[in-house]
Amino acid sequence: MSKYYITTPIYYVNDVPHIGHAYTTVAADVLARHYRRRGYDVFFLTGTDEHGAKIAEAAAKSGQTPKEYVDRIVERFKEAWKLLQISNDFFIRTSDPHHEAGVAAFLERLYTSGDIYKGVYEGLYCVGCEQFKTEEDLVNGVCPFHGIAPTWYSEENYFFRLSRYQDALLKALTEPSDPNHYVVNPPSRLNEVLGKVRLGLSDLSISRASLAWGVPLPFDPSQVAYVWIDALLNYVTAIGYPDDLSMFHRYWPADLHLMAKDILWFHAILWPAMLIANGLRPPREVYAHGFFTIGGQRMSKTLGNVIAPADLVARFGADAARYLLLTDFPFGTDGDFNLDNLVARYNAELANDLGNLVNRTISMVNRYCEGLVPASGPDLPPDAELKAMATAMFSQIDTALASLEFVSAADAVHAVVSRANRYVEEMAPWKLARIDRDRLASVLYNLVETERLIAVAIWAFMPTTSERILDQLGAPGQTAASWGQIAPGTRVSSQPKPLFPRIEIGADRTR
Repeated sequence: MSKYYITTPIYYVNDVPHIGHAYTTVAADVLARHYRRRGYDVFFLTGTDEHGAKIAEAAAKSGQTPKEYVDRIVERFKEAWKLLQISNDFFIRTSDPHHEAGVAAFLERLYTSGDIYKGVYEGLYCVGCEQFKTEEDLVNGVCPFHGIAPTWYSEENYFFRLSRYQDALLKALTEPSDPNHYVVNPPSRLNEVLGKVRLGLSDLSISRASLAWGVPLPFDPSQVAYVWIDALLNYVTAIGYPDDLSMFHRYWPADLHLMAKDILWFHAILWPAMLIANGLRPPREVYAHGFFTIGGQRMSKTLGNVIAPADLVARFGADAARYLLLTDFPFGTDGDFNLDNLVARYNAELANDLGNLVNRTISMVNRYCEGLVPASGPDLPPDAELKAMATAMFSQIDTALASLEFVSAADAVHAVVSRANRYVEEMAPWKLARIDRDRLASVLYNLVETERLIAVAIWAFMPTTSERILDQLGAPGQTAASWGQIAPGTRVSSQPKPLFPRIEIGADRTR
């Protein structure tokens, strides 16, 4: 059995989750569900990054210890992912004892091999990024991501010999035959990474002497691991490193690290170098998607436009929220969410097209066939175009999601939904009920089976809707991606239940 190990970044818990976190997590969940449906051995990891100066500062402002603070915020993330039906196999916290032990073991090996040494670091440090900055990284003297000037930092620390691995990283990034080969996507991000590596890599300070909230270095407990070194190691400690090597080798290397583009450097340069230094393969793919705005403006507490996952679910429902998040603009690019546009798409694509198709079909099976799926006669084969489109959409989805083209995957399903709606109008079952009962039976069977396949195809995006459609068609659990699985005589729901109640633009959603 093929395996598929997918990760989100572990989210920094200096604040509660918002739809930026949800965007990445839902994308990972769709991929995890997709590969599970295809029979892969999937491990889907998410979690929280809980150490570092920024957490210590936020805890102090709230009058709590760092552990008290992170325990409270972590629950908000877990609640959000439950609300959005995220199917992660494990939720890691960097304050987990097993993780901290794994960090110590990993760093001990690097220290023993000579890849970690002691030195003095002086430079500019952005607490918001938990990252050192050069003058070239700044815009008018401030961090472009946080809008604050970094502070001067000078301290005796331990360093990782990142410069030692510059050539190894270039080979791994550019030569598919290299045993450490890994891919960075989209291609524009690869160009960015290659540019930085070719400019030259400096050794990296990987410890802090002035901070207590972190993982103590095993070879010098007076210092703690730099938060990014600590955080990146979650991807291996979550699957057993270093104690459960059977599980570790079952899933490593990761097939996909998914994140936003602001943390690409850590995942595409620092992390692979750490792994190569420790004799481990880098992840197979690092994918960094773009940023998005809300109504043309960056999310900001000051502007009052930060949207919590719960707000989006309250307005659209969990399934529709998942679908709309991933299909409003191509994944990987920067984009803008406009809530009124999302409502319009919800009404058009989900309420009108998909919801109305299922509602009409079940109503007609009840009205014309006493609620039983009719048999398609031997002289009335399935509609060739409808059957071909419905069965071909699965390979189209496979191809699209292999490249993280969520919009294309959704378009493949929507094309079948649109064709089925046109089929209803072309065949006019209400007329066939008076003049040709055999053809009516064939038409209704074609519609029921097409909608079963649609339900199977949308499961990764909208799992509850998928199951509700199958239940209403009398086909729970019938998830084969081939035509002809519903047996004639199957009883459909006696009363169709609306899948997506319409929403008025500007109004709150009520269910």
